[in-house]
Amino acid sequence: MQAASESRSPLELRPPAAKVTREIHLDERKPAPDSEHRMRNLKLILSYDGSEFSGWQVQPDTTTVQGTLASAIGRITGEKVLPQASGRTDAGVHALAQVVTFVTESSVPTANFVKALNDILPASVRVLEVAEAAPDFHARHSARAKTYRYRIGRDAICPPFLARYVWHYPYPLNETAMQRAAPLVEGERDFTSFAAVDPERGRDGELATNVRRILSSHWERNEHEFVYTVRGSGFLHHMVRNLVGTFILVGKETLRVDDVTRILEARNRSAAGATAPGSGLYLVNVEY
Repeated sequence: MQAASESRSPLELRPPAAKVTREIHLDERKPAPDSEHRMRNLKLILSYDGSEFSGWQVQPDTTTVQGTLASAIGRITGEKVLPQASGRTDAGVHALAQVVTFVTESSVPTANFVKALNDILPASVRVLEVAEAAPDFHARHSARAKTYRYRIGRDAICPPFLARYVWHYPYPLNETAMQRAAPLVEGERDFTSFAAVDPERGRDGELATNVRRILSSHWERNEHEFVYTVRGSGFLHHMVRNLVGTFILVGKETLRVDDVTRILEARNRSAAGATAPGSGLYLVNVEY
């Protein structure tokens, strides 16, 4: 007679598998079978104080909004991502509702992303919303219009708590002349005179056109500030700040109102005014 152990099947002779336990992190939750390894395109609405950042675009050895956000996303998902914005704001420029997209395999719910990112990001950057987007949606390439606002502080003394968020200009200005000049840039025009000296390039590295369509352009008095608001299909690098710098010359009466049209037609950066400081500029919203 065979021993009882010899009559067991090979499976019964195997020792039980060791039970493995480990901490499940936020980005490791197992997705549903039909969504496993599914790439998600997430759209973020971001608000930030640009005062202490060297602009949006990641740069070596300096703090940028893009780099700070990418690091925070990486801590949550374990992925190396480079989030893309609707536009690259410069050093000191602020955003009320910047739109950002990035692709991830993470299954973290969108609501959890908002909380987790805001727990990691500095107080100067806040994620207002995270939503699923179509695979072909891109924060920059899908944009149809943007609105920018530029704030000029007009009081003799600028409060210290406001200094980083306006261009303090207490000197005499003909504000009425500036209000008359602003609509002259509306319509589809070549804005070479108001573009940064460094030319922009398209997706394939070719020089991009400097033609843009401005939908509205106006100045208004807001108690202690004189505020410029411009909405357009797109904007060149430094374009809004160069427009403001030129309107300031109209306000100083160094230029006449109709000189704005002449400057547009010149298509020459040296014909326009100096670039206004970044502190007064805000990206207000992006339309799709």
